[in-house]
Amino acid sequence: MGYLRKINPAIEKMPTRCCSRAALIRRRALTFDPGLMIRLLVYLTVLLSHFASVGVHASDLKAEGIVSAARGQIGRTTIYDPAYVGLKYPGGDVPIERGVCTDVVIRALRDSLNLDLQKLVHEDMQGGFSKYPTIWGLKKPDRNIDHRRVPNLRRYFERKRYAVAVTERKDDYFPGDLVTCTVPPNRPHIMIVSDKKTKDGVPLVIHNIGSGTREEDRLFDFPLTGHYRIPNR
Repeated sequence: MGYLRKINPAIEKMPTRCCSRAALIRRRALTFDPGLMIRLLVYLTVLLSHFASVGVHASDLKAEGIVSAARGQIGRTTIYDPAYVGLKYPGGDVPIERGVCTDVVIRALRDSLNLDLQKLVHEDMQGGFSKYPTIWGLKKPDRNIDHRRVPNLRRYFERKRYAVAVTERKDDYFPGDLVTCTVPPNRPHIMIVSDKKTKDGVPLVIHNIGSGTREEDRLFDFPLTGHYRIPNR
């Protein structure tokens, strides 16, 4: 018992020292440091600005690539030819000197973003054929023609959530956007929004509406039916 009495005072002091040290650590942790908070806010602001600029830069590069690839078809594709043609798969294409409006889009996305709409649409239709238009009375996908039809492209873009609002405001349309419309009386058409504008600020479009690929002021010439934007990859 005498032995215990000798060490008891030491034992009794240990919790006090431990508790006081823990309390001191807690007080220091809870101490507000305005300088540190400002430095953290500045760091976060710079970081967010960096990521925002990277996103904008990537979007600009994507749009520039799409427009450039579409513009590169001007003077090369000079014939509007809707004939059914058997194509190789994947990466199939009709001769460059001919095609329809969808071929402008197919070539532009393939050349700029390595997006093969022939393969992508065909695979999507294989897994969801009933979700696509039945205008042509087909019973199964046809990889030679399905991706060359505007209604099918519209459905594919919608299923991939590429659709954005259709408006009549010129500022809502950005370079590289895809826009569909109906040419009277009932002909579906698709165009690529250019990075060039009219003197009034209306974006030009690159398309093949009957005389080969051209860049023209025709964005609002016909009733718009769809507006699509390919996301950054």
